[in-house]
Amino acid sequence: MGATSPRRRLPVGAEVMPEGGVHFRVWAPRRRRVEVVFESEGKQTPTELQAEDEGYFSAHVRAAGDGTLYRFRLDGEDYLYPDPVSRFQPDGPHGPSRVVDPSAFRWADAEWEGAALKGQVIYEMHVGTFTREGTWGSAARELKGLSELGVTCVEMMPVADFPGRFGWGYDGVCMFAPTRLYGEPDDLRRFVNEAHRVGLAVILDVVYNHLGPDGNYLRQFSEDYFTDSRQTEWGEPINFDGPNSEHVREFFVANARYWIEEFHMDGLRLDATQSIFDDSDEHILASVARGVREAARGRETIIVAENEAQESRLARPPARGGYGLDALWNDDFHHSALVALTGRSEAYYTDHRGTPQEFVSAVKYGYLYQGQRYKWQRKRRGTPAFDLNPEVFVNFLQNHDQVANSARGERVHALASPGRLRALTALVLLAPSTPMLFQGQEFASSAPFLYFADHEPELARKVRRGRVEFLAQFRSIATREARACLAAPEDEQTFERCKLDFAERDSHKMIYEMHRDLLRLRREDAVFSAQKKGGVDGAVLGAESFVLRFFGDGGDDRLLFVNLGADLNLNPAPEPLLAPPEEKLWTLLWSSEDCRYGGGGTAQPETKNNWIIPGHSALVMRPAPAREVHDLAGGDGVGEEEETRQDSMRGWEEE
Repeated sequence: MGATSPRRRLPVGAEVMPEGGVHFRVWAPRRRRVEVVFESEGKQTPTELQAEDEGYFSAHVRAAGDGTLYRFRLDGEDYLYPDPVSRFQPDGPHGPSRVVDPSAFRWADAEWEGAALKGQVIYEMHVGTFTREGTWGSAARELKGLSELGVTCVEMMPVADFPGRFGWGYDGVCMFAPTRLYGEPDDLRRFVNEAHRVGLAVILDVVYNHLGPDGNYLRQFSEDYFTDSRQTEWGEPINFDGPNSEHVREFFVANARYWIEEFHMDGLRLDATQSIFDDSDEHILASVARGVREAARGRETIIVAENEAQESRLARPPARGGYGLDALWNDDFHHSALVALTGRSEAYYTDHRGTPQEFVSAVKYGYLYQGQRYKWQRKRRGTPAFDLNPEVFVNFLQNHDQVANSARGERVHALASPGRLRALTALVLLAPSTPMLFQGQEFASSAPFLYFADHEPELARKVRRGRVEFLAQFRSIATREARACLAAPEDEQTFERCKLDFAERDSHKMIYEMHRDLLRLRREDAVFSAQKKGGVDGAVLGAESFVLRFFGDGGDDRLLFVNLGADLNLNPAPEPLLAPPEEKLWTLLWSSEDCRYGGGGTAQPETKNNWIIPGHSALVMRPAPAREVHDLAGGDGVGEEEETRQDSMRGWEEE
């Protein structure tokens, strides 16, 4: 690589210099001549860049400054290209780039120390649909509410600019340019500033496995950005280990650092890492992780990976042969939960049954598939993960993909019974893994979340056809009547329907209050907040029920009962996990059947007839001195009202 100015923030791009002017630098090894062309009031003014070693071109232009519009001319061609490292594209990926001086923004988060993974509650957000306005400014106004709910970390879906008026963000093509659809770059900085002010971390979803199909001009500068030696589902994979890959790696590591340094992000979520291919001595994911830590300059950071293949090494430190990432999305937990909630096990849910043992194992061990045969894929899936701490696994009932991968983009509350949903929500929010909510889940948003993408007509037809083909793996959606229900991704109404209505926090208050109470319990109860490795054991109690025991200090344990079936009477109950700590008895701490949450009320579950666990419920029990429980319950954990009720029932049966 050629020498760079020590005053540059990034190895490439347009950077405002302290002494004035802008330094432009670009990697274009397939070109012999590169000009930067300035655009102002309809006029174009070119300046030639000087060739450096290894295909770099650069120039310090004194006449340019913050706000200057520019593009590159390559080898004298008529067409002008945006900067591959543009910090902003005011007219979208096909228009001119704009010089941005990040040092002009005045941050107010000097006391913010970053965020470590343990203790986090993640909230996945798509900025364009999070509010009616769909901007960073409007989203920032809702951050205090998320903090009060008990969320600690916002995971923002991708913001790298892409063509069109709306989209999920996974087809980004301007990797360094926050999309103009949500505001200016400084609006994103204000969003992060406000998040830190109210105690929220922000991590950004980034896509390093492919670029979008429209507006991707990287190949005009170098064909070595991509490789045809592998394949992805979405486009050409990135060249991380082939010819000239050292410069490609530099580009993507610089991008990871950029979001941390210039936007004060607290980390990244890495999309579809199974499609990031690299046989280098240091995998690009390890390089990205190292770059993020260095860019944070002592602040704590979080790097989360989506990895369909369930490779546990991603979350091990380099000293143990890993890549040094922090957390892994756990699709196994989601798939078991959806089968249990809906009874449907088609397509990629085929290898999950939603049984109590699956939930016990997921809580104890993270991934369910750690090398066993996976029928749906006709191969083995996963690698052993027994050594990983519980917080490494990010568990969820909803995310953007899973909600949208249905005929109507319906959320879980529309597909499951209220009691079952309350029970599994308690499991997600109290388990020692890291919980994640998808925007609006906390108040059972009536808005669907559909796949939407605004492309030019021919590409839109291809995308729509591809979406239909993808969903055809679900037998129920492959039918003619179901296909007729599929929303057109390019239809603006598809996008508009997905926007949240925060008035539903009040109109759907019961489920909102339940989420808030559970997150408070997770945060304030020392046993649940500990997230200890090996701190939970579990047992199957019935065909649809199980118990988890969280081990606290000095016998201060907790029981979490989850019953997704009918009322369960455990009599007898030969399960040692149900035994109370010495000289103590169990008493009810929390119930999903609380009337405040829309439940039907909860009697004391331990009775003279042993345990009675109500159907479609989750119960949390804590130990208390036996004398207190005796006094409160009227003897042996059974109150007088319960004894009277039982005597009455016996009399009725005798008659």
